Amino acid sequence: MRTLTRPEGTLPSDLNLSRRALGLAAFGGYAVYAFSADAAPIHTDAAGLVAETVQVDSGDRMIPAYLARPDAKGRYPVVVVICEVFGIHEYIRDICRRLAKLGYAAIAPDFFVRAGDASVVSDFGQIRKIVAAASDKQITHDLASTLAYVKAQSWADKGHMAVTGFCWGGAIAWLACERFKDFKAGVAWYGRLVGNSTELTPRHPVELAAKLNGPVLGLYGGADAGIPLDTVDKMKAALAQGNAAAKASQFVVYPEAPHAFHADYRPSFRQGPAEDGWKRALEWFKSNGVA
Repeated sequence: MRTLTRPEGTLPSDLNLSRRALGLAAFGGYAVYAFSADAAPIHTDAAGLVAETVQVDSGDRMIPAYLARPDAKGRYPVVVVICEVFGIHEYIRDICRRLAKLGYAAIAPDFFVRAGDASVVSDFGQIRKIVAAASDKQITHDLASTLAYVKAQSWADKGHMAVTGFCWGGAIAWLACERFKDFKAGVAWYGRLVGNSTELTPRHPVELAAKLNGPVLGLYGGADAGIPLDTVDKMKAALAQGNAAAKASQFVVYPEAPHAFHADYRPSFRQGPAEDGWKRALEWFKSNGVA
């Protein structure tokens, strides 16, 4: 990751966007609701890459997915990138390009396309409605469809696949490793671990932790107001009672970091934890055979 210098605690709240911030977000392709006008987002160019939006057949409809991979013949290990609640905006696309520059094929499917585009919305209530429309059943099916798409591509090393996710996507990354044998490893960035069961979200990561198919690295903030550290402790206890992949999973908690500390376009960004977490994520993929 490019080194950024930014004083902590000096950025405006996510909740109070100026017209200038809205304009900058829209122009740059970032999530409108969360974008900070003072942000200095990392930009990874597409030189040497194939970077495009592809269409994945998910049965009821085609869903768009952003794909970045090296522009050269060969088979590449695959990382499925799961978005935040804000959808497939520029930050998520940049994550894919960062991975592609390192020799991965990275694909980020749009789970929210049936209900709208959360990235262009400035009202969080509307974003909640868009996200809530994506049921557990639909997400699992879209993930299966994405894996089927990847496996059919000549550039994919289908024996070496991993998943990573941010915020909302962090929880989905845990669930993906619990449900799909294709994933040799996962990295979950500050994803919720526990919650109330609903018709659309019947299960949460802690309930399925004992039967992971691939070990997960959990990267969390000690100052995350939305994910209390006791829920991390509950997840650790569940993993300790599980299979080999569950017991091999690990957590790294950055004591002073808030939620979304890796999101370089938001006031929550913290350079130190973000860079350390990214380094650990890449090492995790490599140590678990996805490189």
